[in-house]
Amino acid sequence: MSTSISFKPIREICGKIVSQIPESKKGLEYHAAIGDMVNNLPEEERKTLRKSLNAFLVYMEKIEASDIDIGGHGCSGKIWYRVFGKKSPLKMEAELPIGETDVLLHNALTQTQRDQLLNKKSLDFSYTIETDGNRNRRYRANMYMDLEALALNMRKIDTEIRPFKTLGVHPEIAKALSLKYYKYGLTLVTGITGSGKSSTLDTIIDANNRTVDAHIVVIASPVELIHNPIRSVIRHREVGRDVTSFKDGAIQALRQDPDVIVIGELRDPETITTTLEITDSGHKTFGTLHTSSAMESIERILGEVPTEEQDRVRNRLADVLTCVISQKLVSSLDGKRVLAKEVLLVTPSIRAAIRNNNVNEIYQMLNEGSELGMNTMEQDLKRLYDEGRISKEEAFNNANNKKRIQQLFNELD
Repeated sequence: MSTSISFKPIREICGKIVSQIPESKKGLEYHAAIGDMVNNLPEEERKTLRKSLNAFLVYMEKIEASDIDIGGHGCSGKIWYRVFGKKSPLKMEAELPIGETDVLLHNALTQTQRDQLLNKKSLDFSYTIETDGNRNRRYRANMYMDLEALALNMRKIDTEIRPFKTLGVHPEIAKALSLKYYKYGLTLVTGITGSGKSSTLDTIIDANNRTVDAHIVVIASPVELIHNPIRSVIRHREVGRDVTSFKDGAIQALRQDPDVIVIGELRDPETITTTLEITDSGHKTFGTLHTSSAMESIERILGEVPTEEQDRVRNRLADVLTCVISQKLVSSLDGKRVLAKEVLLVTPSIRAAIRNNNVNEIYQMLNEGSELGMNTMEQDLKRLYDEGRISKEEAFNNANNKKRIQQLFNELD
């Protein structure tokens, strides 16, 4: 892939700053010096650099890229894009030296963000540009250190919310996801990075926003898609900007008269136990985990807490868990990607299995729960194959249970 984006402003402005940094400056001192010099640039030069960075982002639209990577040793002086799951570099006349990308990326930050980056060596933030038609395009960004150089990944945030019907869930699952039918309970949307968890969660939030009169509090790091109030009041609180942590945001939400609390990621024991507690207090909550199946999600929650706390957490999880959607984006035959999902609706039998620490029994319940809208990942992959949307190889590659997917295909022979 190639583009007509001009690299001249980057080379002139960034190159000038790099030439003024003493060779003795290393590590954090080097980055602090760049930050100071960037802050002292004329505003017009800072705008010029932002326009150069933004041009790379606008190009994502043209090639339908989901992600962009810039800077650090790992990029080898190139700009990389992920298109339909595959990463490839932009064709450029010459490579961008690491020093110049360091300056370009520092210019994208406020001083507060820079201080956080240099303190923690990593920074999650949202980034917004205005494109044609005066509409804002938002990106989820992570800036971090790569062998003491700055590296950046940005992921495009979809501004169009998928209609709820595109999730393809059974009516019983749809009820479990709606505040109209289930006033409280915990729903988990899980999957590896890049599996579309945020898009699914946004679709669920939007469906509730359109159908119930309520107050929805979204706590995220960073805030991605911004929902406009329709029938619900919707608050967006970004970790690091509006609240110090997921745990604090969840606790504070209890004093904000919420009906639904969305916790962007259950990433530590404190956030997990707090989420279970606020759900148990009578709220409907949603959260995400980096797990690939419903059983793994349950085991992850239990494994994150100390041994002496596991029985208490297991009982509380059995009481409050309502639904688990574990998903993957699978390469399809048309060269794009399609959603495959495992869906668990917590029944009395499943609650008993969780409470009695018989999580291994849940897979069979999933396998036999189609009347309630449940299915395993293997069953959904087989469905996509039967519909002519994915190859047999892709079905096998994405199956969690290789033995079971083989059995499903053997039934065809």
